[in-house]
Amino acid sequence: MLTSTQNPKIKWLQTLQQKSSQRRKEGLFVVEGQRELMHCKSAGMQIDTLFYCRSIMMSGNTETLHRSNSDVDAEWLLNNCRECIEVAPQLYERLAYRGGTEGIIGVVKEQRLTLSDLRLTEKPLLVVLESVEKPGNLGAVLRSADASGADAIIVCDPRTDLYNPNLIRSSLGSIFSVPCVACESAECIAFLKERDIRILTAQLQDSELYYDSDMTSSTAIVMGTEATGLTPQWREAADAHIRIPMLGQLDSLNVSVSAAILLFEAVRQRHTKGSIS
Repeated sequence: MLTSTQNPKIKWLQTLQQKSSQRRKEGLFVVEGQRELMHCKSAGMQIDTLFYCRSIMMSGNTETLHRSNSDVDAEWLLNNCRECIEVAPQLYERLAYRGGTEGIIGVVKEQRLTLSDLRLTEKPLLVVLESVEKPGNLGAVLRSADASGADAIIVCDPRTDLYNPNLIRSSLGSIFSVPCVACESAECIAFLKERDIRILTAQLQDSELYYDSDMTSSTAIVMGTEATGLTPQWREAADAHIRIPMLGQLDSLNVSVSAAILLFEAVRQRHTKGSIS
């Protein structure tokens, strides 16, 4: 059982948690929690190393561990990785970024997707984010994309690592259920145009109300940063400019809130009354 932060294995884990350059170099990233690691399993990802605290895993205070099939899940995780490393409770508390992680942290092998890897439905619904900076915002958008059944999220000219621990935590595992691709804006625009996917850019200028725009065909909802919005190349490439009406004193919503509003407008338009339970 490891007890010290000076142990080389612990230093390795902390470096992966803190440095995107090390994650890219090794092709590994860190996932906290049994639920999130089981999402990795469902996505076909390979778990390299598990750090676990037996006393926390078996604690009656951990609600998630005692839900249905939780013991089976924990056993599967421990038996399906390259290496298992037990750590003392005090050390685990220093390693875990949040509570409720069921005493288990995994180092997982990356699966970085490209646009050519995407398998789209007949009339896909895509979210495109340009130059997103905050991992928490992207994580929240991923949750909305999962809930609305979006085909994928495309992050153009990203300013955050797709395997940032804060992103994984805020996505609650949806980073593993929704295909997520990073690429350049020009590459994404060409991809959408080639497939006749309608580009709807969210912007305040020269725009129509979002519920007046058709989202029933192949659609990409494109949003920029809260500070500067979208760059001219996206505004020029758009088939329509859409906006969410602002009735208060401010003129900007959080990008994750905006994404949820627009995605579920697409859901409303695409499903007749009574077809969704």
